[in-house]
Amino acid sequence: MSLSLEKLINQKVEKVFSELGLDKKFATVKISDRPDLSDFQCNGALALAKIEKKNPREIATQIASVLQKDSDLAKISVDGPGFLNISVADEYIAKNMQDMSNDEMLGIEKIDTPKTVVLDYGGPNVAKAMHVGHLRSGTIGEAVSRIERFLGNKVISDVHFGDWGTPMGMILSEIINHDGDLSKATTYNVDEITEFYKAANIRCKEDENAKENARIITAKLQDGDEEYRKAWRHIRDISVDAVKANYEALDVNFDLWLGESDAHKASGDVVEMAKQMGLAEMDDGALIMRLEETNKPMPPTILIKRDGGFGYQITDIATIKMRVEDLKAEEIYYFVDQRQSLHFEQVFQSVEKLKFAPDLVMKHYGFGTVNGKDGKPFKTRDGGVMTLENLIKMSKDKVRESIPNPNEVDGYGEKEIEKLVNQVAIAAIKFQDLKNTTSSGYIFDLEDFAKFEGKTGPYIQYAIARINSILRKAEEKNITPNNVIITTADERNLALKIAQLNAAVWRAHNEKEPSIISDYVYTLAQTFSTFYNSSPIMTAESKELMSSRLALAKLVRDILVKLLYLLGIESPEVMLKKA
Repeated sequence: MSLSLEKLINQKVEKVFSELGLDKKFATVKISDRPDLSDFQCNGALALAKIEKKNPREIATQIASVLQKDSDLAKISVDGPGFLNISVADEYIAKNMQDMSNDEMLGIEKIDTPKTVVLDYGGPNVAKAMHVGHLRSGTIGEAVSRIERFLGNKVISDVHFGDWGTPMGMILSEIINHDGDLSKATTYNVDEITEFYKAANIRCKEDENAKENARIITAKLQDGDEEYRKAWRHIRDISVDAVKANYEALDVNFDLWLGESDAHKASGDVVEMAKQMGLAEMDDGALIMRLEETNKPMPPTILIKRDGGFGYQITDIATIKMRVEDLKAEEIYYFVDQRQSLHFEQVFQSVEKLKFAPDLVMKHYGFGTVNGKDGKPFKTRDGGVMTLENLIKMSKDKVRESIPNPNEVDGYGEKEIEKLVNQVAIAAIKFQDLKNTTSSGYIFDLEDFAKFEGKTGPYIQYAIARINSILRKAEEKNITPNNVIITTADERNLALKIAQLNAAVWRAHNEKEPSIISDYVYTLAQTFSTFYNSSPIMTAESKELMSSRLALAKLVRDILVKLLYLLGIESPEVMLKKA
């Protein structure tokens, strides 16, 4: 049975609709647009008016007359042309809080029919230092992954490493230019490989022969030349290790570390499939597959380029084929820069034309950029690209300004302080990112993001630590959380905000939008603060009231901890601030 207060009220309204012979699909209840008038509202009477050939207010009044008999509901009213307003009895709200407290899912419903969902995020490239542009893909993808797993889907996350295109040939060519051959290639570290790539990039822009040589080497690599393969494996391995270190620092995780190279054979299979289905045709020396145009021009998918290599879209198409065949994927979602939207339109339409996954759900969730105060992509002070490593270091340095030094607080030596600095810094970075809608860019303000007040990660962590302190003090005085009772307006407001938890998590799941959870977490923490300031816990008039308010506080703490976890953020037991 559902523990969501909104759904419980919805069930009551549906029952009345059935009793009155009204279509239940119009019995939808939602949180009231006018909380000063009611807790919930149902606008179904307006939609039913044409069907029933009655005045909507008359229909709403009929429904209200039956609902008024329900003792779980405190007040039913009809306003305007037929809006049905529903206020819930305090006792029923209190019981709902109790039920949520006793439920390991905190009243959040699980998915009825779990799916196998593949999430594609991260997308780093060989020999390129991870920069601030990689932040959003990792943090958004990780949050969605945790939400999907929590609700019951089988999730497989894949980093989809960029390790197989022309950049590989460029690096190998540059090493040969530098050393005369590839004999030393396996001795270079990731920083040295990155410098080779930078030099190769400049050389290939200035010299067409160098670019052509890089293409030739890429083709030989992909055809299986063992000398090139040996050097490439080393370059890939050390690049993966560097990427893993960055993502580990951000607590971003992947089930699979597959790259474009892993789809090489399947890419050939896709091309053959297109040929056999009569979808492939030659055009200006390239083998292409034409796509349908709707309200805008749609470039064809290039199967084989003029130089003999696979087209840009083929690797993603082949990867989808592998995910369906090997992983049994039913849904695949991509968290990639929104500037790649046309690419994914081509990929998805190509998959549909090839008909190897007719029931597969595919969607690209494009994200905006991380910008500096000037509104342009965030850079270092000297104008260079801001690496993730530098961003994390800057964040930690900023957090250290607000946290005591080692050994200034009993029990907090260097190890404990460094752990807290890391937890707060990563929370600051991730929450700054995830409080913004996926599709929009945002300004990364180093001065504001790590504050202990306002809509920040550290503010939420501090709210949790504050409740932890209350719970510890209560335990010392042998006061335990017990039955919830509603006695004040602020208690009621807090309980109703808690009751919105299921709806918030499910909206985030349906829209693949972690910012919905960020918004809810922040408003819940604010609502608790208002409650705490007006409704003292440890000095309440009775032990019964102390236990009740303590139960609300603990439920808020548990919800905040769980939701921060879903956002990929840790919750320290204690938060320390400099005096």
